[in-house]
Amino acid sequence: MKFKVSSGLNIEATACGNSSDPLVILLHGGGQTRYAWGGTAEKLSQSGFYALAIDLRGHGDSDWSEDGDYAIESYREDLLSIIKQIGKPASLIGASLGGMISLSTAGDKLYQDYCNALVMVDIGIYPNEDGSNEILKFMSSGSKGFESLEEASNAISSYLPHREKPKDISGLKKNLRLKSDGKYYWHWDPKFIESRTGNRSVYREKQRVYANDISVPTLLIRGALSNVVTQDEVDDFLTTINHAEFIEIDKAAHMIAGDRNDIFANAAIRFLEKTLN
Repeated sequence: MKFKVSSGLNIEATACGNSSDPLVILLHGGGQTRYAWGGTAEKLSQSGFYALAIDLRGHGDSDWSEDGDYAIESYREDLLSIIKQIGKPASLIGASLGGMISLSTAGDKLYQDYCNALVMVDIGIYPNEDGSNEILKFMSSGSKGFESLEEASNAISSYLPHREKPKDISGLKKNLRLKSDGKYYWHWDPKFIESRTGNRSVYREKQRVYANDISVPTLLIRGALSNVVTQDEVDDFLTTINHAEFIEIDKAAHMIAGDRNDIFANAAIRFLEKTLN
């Protein structure tokens, strides 16, 4: 399904469950698509939630911003537009970039009525600087395209050595675009990378302000192998949002939903069931 948001962009989404059930919106990380959640949306629907996994602007099947506008607040406006169209508040599950968008929504006093619970997936108030740079480096490494799915799969395996390489790599097609030159390219706008480089102090200060005003029930889920959320980021998050709960998932790195999908989904569902009942 598609949503035309206030910016005029079309945002692609996959919905699971009954629309009359409590709304949960899943927001993926930078460079990913809605398929990064694996079976999480389906598991949420089976537990009595209306789950909506969206492709953020500039990613997957959603429109790209012509002027390269990939600011956190612009992503937030897209999200708010979708929530308003559905007509009820949402529990937000955000991974990495999706978590920063979710936090900025739940923590802004103008929009707090649109969010009733917050699940942050391997992202603190903002990411660890070194870990964030590693992600951007990996994303940039595919800028010239891949000759085959196998080459793209090998690049992922080098970046995520802890994860067993799948025997069937055809699913990668969902995250790649085959262009006229015969090469596969990641399913996101290269301008997104440009928007994440440079001085990060301004958005960090904004995220800190949002975090200080979080009042909804909050859960931070960290992958034990993550270099994006170190113990320092965990301590900072739990000190700032002192009512937040925390779970660490073994044998999972930054891509928790892909590394340990069932464990992650069950943890999120238990939290939401307890929070919303």
